[in-house]
Amino acid sequence: MKKRVLCLLFALSCSTLVHAQPVLVTGSQKPMPVKEWIDKDTGHKLVRLVNRQGGNTSFYFNNNCFVPQRGTEGDLMVFSGGTPQGRQLFTINLKTKTVTQLTNRAKVSGEMVCPKTREAYYQCGDSIFAANVDTRKERFIYAFDPSFKGRVGTVNADGTYMACVKAVGDQEREILKQYPEKKDFFQRIYNAHIEHVLYVLNTRTKELKEVNRENEWTNHLLFSPTDPNVLSYSHEGPWEKVDRIWNYNIKTNKSTLLHKRTMPMEIAGHEFWSPQGNTEWFDLQKPKGQTFYLAGYDMKTGNEKVYQMGHNEWSIHFNVTADEKLFCGDGGDPGQVAKAPDGMWIYLFRPEGDKFKPEKLVNMKSHYYKQEPNVHFSPDEKWVIFRANFEGHDEIYAVEVAKSNKAE
Repeated sequence: MKKRVLCLLFALSCSTLVHAQPVLVTGSQKPMPVKEWIDKDTGHKLVRLVNRQGGNTSFYFNNNCFVPQRGTEGDLMVFSGGTPQGRQLFTINLKTKTVTQLTNRAKVSGEMVCPKTREAYYQCGDSIFAANVDTRKERFIYAFDPSFKGRVGTVNADGTYMACVKAVGDQEREILKQYPEKKDFFQRIYNAHIEHVLYVLNTRTKELKEVNRENEWTNHLLFSPTDPNVLSYSHEGPWEKVDRIWNYNIKTNKSTLLHKRTMPMEIAGHEFWSPQGNTEWFDLQKPKGQTFYLAGYDMKTGNEKVYQMGHNEWSIHFNVTADEKLFCGDGGDPGQVAKAPDGMWIYLFRPEGDKFKPEKLVNMKSHYYKQEPNVHFSPDEKWVIFRANFEGHDEIYAVEVAKSNKAE
């Protein structure tokens, strides 16, 4: 009898440990009653990563937001949070969950982190600053002439260059002022073929140098995470009308088109770097809205690698681990290009041959997709971090890649 009682107590104890987090439908309550739970539909553990008032958002999917730990103190993630003074930059220690405010200025903008200098770069008005994520000490970088109206968008791998683009004249600003919604300004700016100028800023010498000028809508600036000389930029506009993805090399002053369209209505975009800078990946559809791929341009060989997926698995944004063996995606609602009837999920993808094998991580059916989730792998690659509004406001979450034991 005593042996049976002990076995029963042991079983109950194990059950308590296994199901320490409640099993809930994600977004079924606003707010959710706990900070951690098991997604009922996927069996994966979900955590509200940042717990501070004011609303919090993680970076756009292709902007690096992480600074690695120097010992065992925990990796840092930079994010944006609301305050009475407006949006400010914060860090969260991913090990201790400690949140620290980095900036306290008016009109802070920018999602630019340089792990090598351990700084978050940002702009206020005409001035650019960098804040050290460890000491919070700030340093002044550069001030644009007020008439220039420039805005930096990215910092390179060693913090020596930043990049910005500006439209010539006032036509683009007038269109944006008159038509603030993307659905209204997007085609208008493209049709205008306004001259745009691409600049790089040397943060040491303070030289602002023009590197490209053309009657194309230049956008989406993103330096390589490892090669300080390589800058990715795009020709913005309807993707089926543009050869979108370009790289500029600071050393050679050469621009290279990464993907040339091969058929009518083919689109390529939402480009992002692999963590080691070996590949620049992008959403590829041949043609638009019908056949879906994630494609990668090999930076050494120029060869292209392609993985196919279905309508439901197509995602607005993707990301990849350092070894490029795991991918994640943020899904999409039926109003997106894939018109997916069941696409509102955070996904994990494993390549199998030339296709993706999908696994659902989070049910996003209570999320309003106008706020795009923008997935990132955590530095240890054990979590997928994303932003969502299924609790009724913007917050940052992390879902565990390894599947949890799901309650019966």
